[in-house]
Amino acid sequence: MLACGLVTLLILGCCLARAQVTTVTASVAITRGGKSRSHDASNVVLWLTPADRAAPTSVAPMTTPQPRLVQKNKSFEPHVLVVRVGSLVQFPNRDPFFHNVFSLFEGKRFDLGLYEAGTTRDVLFDKPGISYIFCNIHAEMSAVVVAVNTPYFAVSDRRGQVLIHNVPAGSYLLRVWYESALPDTLNALAREVTISDTASTLGLLSVPAINLSPEHKNLYGRDYTPPAPTSPTYEHP
Repeated sequence: MLACGLVTLLILGCCLARAQVTTVTASVAITRGGKSRSHDASNVVLWLTPADRAAPTSVAPMTTPQPRLVQKNKSFEPHVLVVRVGSLVQFPNRDPFFHNVFSLFEGKRFDLGLYEAGTTRDVLFDKPGISYIFCNIHAEMSAVVVAVNTPYFAVSDRRGQVLIHNVPAGSYLLRVWYESALPDTLNALAREVTISDTASTLGLLSVPAINLSPEHKNLYGRDYTPPAPTSPTYEHP
């Protein structure tokens, strides 16, 4: 009888634990000049940092598959990658020519140097922040790695839908990031939220955006050298 009672308690405990974990949903809308931009609301990052208990560890466990930012067709795939702090991100070169990936601005600063087709370089993102990624050879290539100190994050799809899975009930600080939004705008979107079985939606988040110049300097702070007229061109997928 005692054994049966213990088994029953374990089952009830497991059921209760599962009931306290939920999928958090949200919708985002990109606005410009006060008007919604409905055709593409992708690449808005949302993350929840626990406010009522110790923050998650700064070292992320090994995940499967390992996060990667692939260089292919003179572009990075994906354009926006979100990882936990402590993640080792792969930068494989899938193009038939050299790349030189670097980041010298916010977040993680690194220079991977020249490396050829079929090879890979790794970068450890060991602190929270936004890292803007470029190639020193191809000015049109850019990407962003967002390193967060929490396992509860997601990126919006083209329709602006966001799903953050396996979030325990509790209080959190909601943070938002979007490449074409100003820092002050993003800070204004941050707020405390309470997640439970009956309160698991963040509603509609309107993200004001502006037109930012895509131009940037190369690894040495100079303008890129224009490609030779005979250089082959590659269309983005």
